[in-house]
Amino acid sequence: MKRVTKLLSVLAAGAMFMSALTGCGGGSKGADGDTIKVGGLLEMTGGSASFGISGKNGIDLALKKINEKGVLGGKKLSLVVADTKSEASEATNGMQKLISQDKVVAVIGPNQSSAVIASGAINNGAKVVDITPMGTNPDVTIDPKTKQVKPYSFRTCFIDPFQGTVMASFASNELKVKKAAIYIDNTSDYAKGLAQFFKENFVKNGGQIVIEEAYLQKDTDFKSTLTKIKAAQPDFIYIPGYYQEVGLIVKQAREMGINVPMAGGDGWDSAKLPEIAGKAALENTFFSSLYSPDDTSDLNKEFVAEYKKAYNTNPDVFAALAYDSALLVAKAIEDAGSADPAKIAEAMAKIKGFKGVSGEVTFNEQHNPIKSAVIIEHKDGKQTFKTKVNP
Repeated sequence: MKRVTKLLSVLAAGAMFMSALTGCGGGSKGADGDTIKVGGLLEMTGGSASFGISGKNGIDLALKKINEKGVLGGKKLSLVVADTKSEASEATNGMQKLISQDKVVAVIGPNQSSAVIASGAINNGAKVVDITPMGTNPDVTIDPKTKQVKPYSFRTCFIDPFQGTVMASFASNELKVKKAAIYIDNTSDYAKGLAQFFKENFVKNGGQIVIEEAYLQKDTDFKSTLTKIKAAQPDFIYIPGYYQEVGLIVKQAREMGINVPMAGGDGWDSAKLPEIAGKAALENTFFSSLYSPDDTSDLNKEFVAEYKKAYNTNPDVFAALAYDSALLVAKAIEDAGSADPAKIAEAMAKIKGFKGVSGEVTFNEQHNPIKSAVIIEHKDGKQTFKTKVNP
């Protein structure tokens, strides 16, 4: 009940804020002199902090490139960051601050679907574009009640139906497994969406779901549930959660003698995962993603070289998708010929054939790009490219 009350309070506050801003355009003043403010609503602390830190790195690198020429005749883009603390309620607060106080003309982030959905009422009410690098739940850009497109919500990533389908096909066709367990984060829209689409397609491919279990974000002891999963004797476990809990689940599962392949979605993509799970435990694990630093395109080679020079490590998917998101914002501003948020949104919706490091982007009528997926395998604690799956 406390959770429900808290959520209602957040929604009520968001509705009041949205009402106050509707029609006023939030950051309608656009450029301030020679600077245009862009928001970064990112997970800088909390359980998914590596997502936001990588994302900010990618955005910073993109803005460095953009500002060499500038936009609208030489204006510079300036990043203002708000921390979601890896929580949906904080994402709503952060979106309010970026739009009402900082007067940004567009926002990049968050990465977590729940946070994007929660904060979406704010930016849509204020008529300011938000583009999420990694919010894959369909409800990010579509209102589940009205089935209408949210006019100011965009994404740079594919959506959960495709990602769930990809892993179901990989499990059935590549790993040749027949009996799967599903273990989800019950607090995450992202995890629930992936689980749903994985289940539908795995069963359609002739597989059987032998058990479904759930945990909560920030849980640390998974042995009781893993005991139930082990007793069901699956030959594959699908864990569509985020790296913090996934790492502990994989570690504890291996300690209990559960040695079947395990897999998940792009929420696994973190350099912290091997530290949490241990290199040995991650053998025979896989995840679907939108990006691999091993991609051989010239654009990606240049990006990887620049990123390694700046941060002394390979970029992950969050860095790559945030980098592309920043470039898309800059393109929309240029195409609009204005820093007015409403015009930026109109221009964003018309983008076609944009070539980014994570692939080509053409927005469809639901503000989603159609993109390929890659399967990443862990070998000796390192991510290695396994295969690519086209839409």
